[in-house]
Amino acid sequence: MLAADKTRRRRTAGAEAAPRAAYILRKLDTFSVLSVEGLSLIEANADTILQETGMEFTGDPEILDIFRNAGCDVRETRVRFERGFCRRTIQATAPAAFTQHARNPANNVRLGGSATVLCPSWGPPFVHDLDGGRRYASYDDFKTLVKLHHTLPWLHHSGGVVCEPVDLPANKRHLDMLYAHIRHSDRAFMGAFIGAERAGHAIDMARIVFGAEFVAQNPVLYCVSNTNAPLVMDSHMSGALKTYARAGQPVACTPWVLTGAMSPTTVAGTLSQVLAEATACLALVQLIASGAPCLMGSFASTMSMQSGAPTFGTPEAGLMVLAAGQLARRLGVPFHTVGTLSASKLPDAQSEQEAAWGLIMSMFAGANLINHATGWLEGGLVTSFEKTIIDHDLCGKVARFFDGIDLSENAQAMSAIAETGPGQHFLGSSHTLANFMGALFRPLTPDNNSFEQWQAEGSKDAAQRANAIWKKQLENYVDPGLDPAIDEALRDYMARIKASQPDMNYF
Repeated sequence: MLAADKTRRRRTAGAEAAPRAAYILRKLDTFSVLSVEGLSLIEANADTILQETGMEFTGDPEILDIFRNAGCDVRETRVRFERGFCRRTIQATAPAAFTQHARNPANNVRLGGSATVLCPSWGPPFVHDLDGGRRYASYDDFKTLVKLHHTLPWLHHSGGVVCEPVDLPANKRHLDMLYAHIRHSDRAFMGAFIGAERAGHAIDMARIVFGAEFVAQNPVLYCVSNTNAPLVMDSHMSGALKTYARAGQPVACTPWVLTGAMSPTTVAGTLSQVLAEATACLALVQLIASGAPCLMGSFASTMSMQSGAPTFGTPEAGLMVLAAGQLARRLGVPFHTVGTLSASKLPDAQSEQEAAWGLIMSMFAGANLINHATGWLEGGLVTSFEKTIIDHDLCGKVARFFDGIDLSENAQAMSAIAETGPGQHFLGSSHTLANFMGALFRPLTPDNNSFEQWQAEGSKDAAQRANAIWKKQLENYVDPGLDPAIDEALRDYMARIKASQPDMNYF
C-alpha cells in the first residue's frame, strides 16, 4: 500500500472521521439569569468593593507604579479605584474579539462573539487510566496526551499543562511542555503562566516558531492570570500578565474562587467579588498595553460546607457562570471559563453528571474559551485518559446542539415525506440514504446494541470502551511535522536556558 493511502486511512479512522471544525460558532442564544437591574446591582457592588476595600497587588512594585500613575489610590500594596475607573479603562481600548493563530492556519481559533473554543484539562499532577491506575504524571504522559488531543476533532486547542510532568525539574519543565505542544500538534496552545521569566521563555519560543515580526502583530499564545481570592494578585501572576500584555498576547484575567472559603457563600456576593477582581486585572492589562487582547475569566464553584471539599456540577455553579457570561458581555470583552469539572475519582456516573452540567452551563453562558473541557477528575488533581474520551463525546454533542436546527430545503425533507407516503417507513428512502451519515450526531463511547450482543462482547461499561478508543486514537495519530530548522532552534534555545540555572524539584 502506498504511504499516501496509509495516511488517508489513518486520518479517516476513529474520531477523526467526525467533521473537523476550528471552533464552534454558536447559533443558539445565550441564557440570561439576571435582569438588567440585577446586572447593574452586581456592577455597583463590584465598584464599591474596588473603591472601599480595594485589591492587593503583592511583590511587584512596578504594578503599583502603573496604577499610581493612572491616578489610583495606592497605599503600600493596596490599590483602590474610583467608581467606574476599571470599566472605562477596559471599554476604551480592549478588543471585543481577536484570533489566536496556530502554526497550521487551518487551526486558528476565534475568541469573541459567538465563537467557542474547547481546550483540554489543565494542571493535574496525576494521570489515571484503567491499565496503570492513578499515578504521578510523567513527560511521556504529557506527550501522549498532546498527541491524543490532536486526534480529537471536538477539541480545538492543544491547551497548556495537560498534566504536570513531575519527573522533570520544576523550574525547567515549562520549556519541555511548550516544546511538546509545538512539536506534536499544530493547533493553538497556551504559554507558561507562572512568573515573568517563564512567560518570556514562551514568547521567545513562539518567536522561533512564528517569527518575531508575526508575534509582534498577532496573538499566538494564551495566558491565564488567576487571582488569589479574595482580592489579591501575586507577582507570579502579575509578572506573567504584564509580560504577555506587552507582547500583545491574550491574557484571561480569572478569579479562582470556591464559595464560602475564597468568596462569600452566596451567589450574588461571589459574583460581585469576581467582577471586582476581574475588572481590576483587565484594567491593568490595558494600562500596560492599550489595546492588548484580554478576556474576563471566571472559575467559580462551590464547596461542601460539611467537609470543606470543592464541589462541582451544582445549581449555584451554573448560576454563577451564566451570570458571569452576562457581565462579560456587558463589559464588552470575550469570556473565559471552565467546563467538565468533577470531584469524582473515576470516569463514572458522578463524573459525567457533573461534567455535562458544567459544560452545558458554560456554553449557554456564551463562553468564548472553555478550559478543562476534557479529562478533569478529582477536583483537578487528575487527568483521566478514559474521561478525556467520554468528555470528548460530550464536546461533540454540545457542538452539534449549538449548531441549531437546519432549515434548508434538504433538511425540511418534504420530498421524502411525499415519496414515502402514509403508513410506510423511511429506512430505504433516497433521502435517508443520502443523509444518514451526517443527519444525526454519532458519539463514540455509548453502546446501543441488544443486551445479548453487549454481553457477548464483554459486558463493557463506558470507561472500558473509552479505554480501547483512546488507544486506537493514538494508533491513528498522524505527526504534523515541524520544520527541521525551527526544531533545531527550539532545542538549542531550551538547552541554553536549562544550562543557565540548576535544577529545582520543589514539585
